[in-house]
Amino acid sequence: MNILLTGSVAYDYLMTFPGYFRDHILPDRLESISLSFLVTSMVRARGGIAPNIAYTLALLGEHPRVLAAVGEDFVEYRQWLENNGVDTSGMIVIPGEFTASFFATTDLANAQIASFYPGAMAHAAQLSLVDLPAPKPDLVVISPDDPGAMENHIQECTQLGIPYLYDPSQQVLRFEGEALRAGLDHAYALFVNDYEYGLIQKKTGMSESDLRAQIPLMVVTRGEQGSTIYAGDEMIDIPVIPPVQIVDPTGVGDAFRGGFLCGLARKLDFETCGMLGTMAATYCLEQKGTQKHSYSVAEFIARLRQYYDDHGKLDCLMVIESADYRR
Repeated sequence: MNILLTGSVAYDYLMTFPGYFRDHILPDRLESISLSFLVTSMVRARGGIAPNIAYTLALLGEHPRVLAAVGEDFVEYRQWLENNGVDTSGMIVIPGEFTASFFATTDLANAQIASFYPGAMAHAAQLSLVDLPAPKPDLVVISPDDPGAMENHIQECTQLGIPYLYDPSQQVLRFEGEALRAGLDHAYALFVNDYEYGLIQKKTGMSESDLRAQIPLMVVTRGEQGSTIYAGDEMIDIPVIPPVQIVDPTGVGDAFRGGFLCGLARKLDFETCGMLGTMAATYCLEQKGTQKHSYSVAEFIARLRQYYDDHGKLDCLMVIESADYRR
């Protein structure tokens, strides 16, 4: 399957606060909140939703393409992605701009406060699916990006008859109901966490039954409670795989999407796709940074099978690895 990923590309600045945010919030002073946290560690890592998803897909043997706007400081990052099997030909450098930057501070409860500087991403609306070289994508993932770019990609997918997976996540806060409905109207799939799922229902006025009737595939991730897959009348709950250690939640949802999409690309059933997503998310949770986890396909499958029975379906990924598919 030819998967095209659109969305943010960023450098992540990840910091750790050795306490709990909740201990410093005064509920009766929220209108004048003023907080500054002294952090004990910081790392600069490669990030952004589109390449995070692409990285996990590539680890599992796929060769995804990314369409995104990046800055002049992207040279080393591009080489990293290409070395790991990601097609970066659609990642266009915007002169005079920095690549977007994500600043996140995580406390001892894994609660997170974050800020995002768009940089080159603010120009993403200039990029068009129409200008992509052949072949036409089989599936486009529309994840958080410049709002204008997301709206353009939705319109282009609809006009070109390309199925798309709608993943508004952080942009749910920014979009109003009408814009969210436009993304949902022709979507093949919707991926959100449980909080975002609730916000979408509130902003659009659509109930869960309305959404299920309209969208063929929905996946709602629920943190420690696992994930739920809605496909027609079917509802599948996927429990979590316990991590060896919890290091950093940043990028866990992106890794889940990468694993799930690998299953879709191999035409596996949705339950097995959910298993792949959950295993990929666990690997990410155990590392500091969104692209620090690594594994062979054999290692990945062996660990997954300690918790799930895939009935041998994942052997198809071993064929890809033995053929050195990514290279």
